[in-house]
Amino acid sequence: MRNKRVKRICFIGIVAGIYAVTTILLAPISFGNIQCRVSEALTLLALLSPDAILAVTLGCAISNVVSMMMGASLIGFVDVIVGTIATFFAAIITYQFRNARLKNIPIISALAPVIFNAGPESLEIIRAKNSATYWKQASVKATVDAVLSFNTKQDILGSKSCQGQARHVEF
Repeated sequence: MRNKRVKRICFIGIVAGIYAVTTILLAPISFGNIQCRVSEALTLLALLSPDAILAVTLGCAISNVVSMMMGASLIGFVDVIVGTIATFFAAIITYQFRNARLKNIPIISALAPVIFNAGPESLEIIRAKNSATYWKQASVKATVDAVLSFNTKQDILGSKSCQGQARHVEF
């Protein structure tokens, strides 16, 4: 009994370590606008053992925390939470559908890591890069530029183009 428990813990630790090290060594492609994590292939180990669910989830959490501390991740703490949860669900679906096969190939299990990791990660990166703060700043900057490029109130209200050089306005 104890020997089996030790084997399970060792398996989880080894797979988590392989996931984390692979992701960190391949950091240029593992983190960024487009993430290609070679280590996500380990999610398919859930076809063989339910212990792989915890192993890849732990490995993903470790690699995301390390990348956040190194500054490699664009979305930081959000990647730790969202990315780890996405990997967890991908591993669970891989395990749950391990017996659903088409011509003896576990298609659904093989697609789970792709589907679960592509969606949430991409949405978080898009949200982080195009946040409301950016659009507010861009809108304010455009408004200030438009207003300050005119000379007088009459130019602002009545004219389509400004005549002469714009004056500096002190606030």
